[in-house]
Amino acid sequence: MTDEGSTARRGGRTAGVFDVRAVIAALFAVYGVVLAVMGATAGQAELGKDLGVNINLWAGIGMLVFAVLFGLWAWLRPIVVPVENATGGSGEYSE
Repeated sequence: MTDEGSTARRGGRTAGVFDVRAVIAALFAVYGVVLAVMGATAGQAELGKDLGVNINLWAGIGMLVFAVLFGLWAWLRPIVVPVENATGGSGEYSE
């Protein structure tokens, strides 16, 4: 069993921006900011609709926490993509 750090040192590279976890984190961050701003600027008439709970604010905060967790996961455990060498192999076991 090999760890991802040793694979990256042997010729692999990380997926970076193309990692789906980064895309999901960015989307949740954008929607979380929008909901948090809407919740923070809501008037009393809006708060009366949902039993006095500012659901937009709480959902926005929850989405922002989820985005941070996904971003940390993508940053701490990056996906390593093997780089092909000149012989056409994956380069994973080449020395």
